[in-house]
Amino acid sequence: MPLLDRRHWIFDLDGTLTLAQHDFDAIRRDLGLEPGRPILEQLAAMPPSKSDPLHDELERMEEDLAREAQMAPGAHDLLSALHATGCRLGILTRNKRRLAHIALQATGLARFFEAPVVFGRDDAEPKPSPDGIQQILDIWGATPSDAVMLGDYVFDLQAGRNAGTATVLVDLLERGEDWGAWFDVRVRGLAELLPG
Repeated sequence: MPLLDRRHWIFDLDGTLTLAQHDFDAIRRDLGLEPGRPILEQLAAMPPSKSDPLHDELERMEEDLAREAQMAPGAHDLLSALHATGCRLGILTRNKRRLAHIALQATGLARFFEAPVVFGRDDAEPKPSPDGIQQILDIWGATPSDAVMLGDYVFDLQAGRNAGTATVLVDLLERGEDWGAWFDVRVRGLAELLPG
């Protein structure tokens, strides 16, 4: 099915609908974590007595970033076009749901997303697990063959592929050269997805 014929669109948030602002290397350093390894997975491997205070500190950092979130170029136009044609729009982020809502408000994009389909790591297993996508599709009563997962990182693409959706790499930073097995479409910006 052609991409623009699909009626259910699930977006990553940070670096996809918003400008990338997370310095993950700095966050790892500030939390005392190993370089180069995913933050959530490192925290999950720790006992709660050690990970709980780090989760709290991570959330404080992420909240500051969410309040400063800026809309990515083309985001409003694409969401407006999809919304106007009756597409359903959801969010799946490795951030917390509460912080996703803060970022959506800060960028002016909140009106495009119904609260039950804004999913964070407190709602589902973090990407690359397909769990969040599957839950959102269940809420919609939709099938993966009628859905698209868009994101700027390989975990977004893996989640979509594992759920059976089409996958779109929003490659603003031009870093997806090694991720070809995981995306169906690669764009340099959201405006490339606009119809016509």
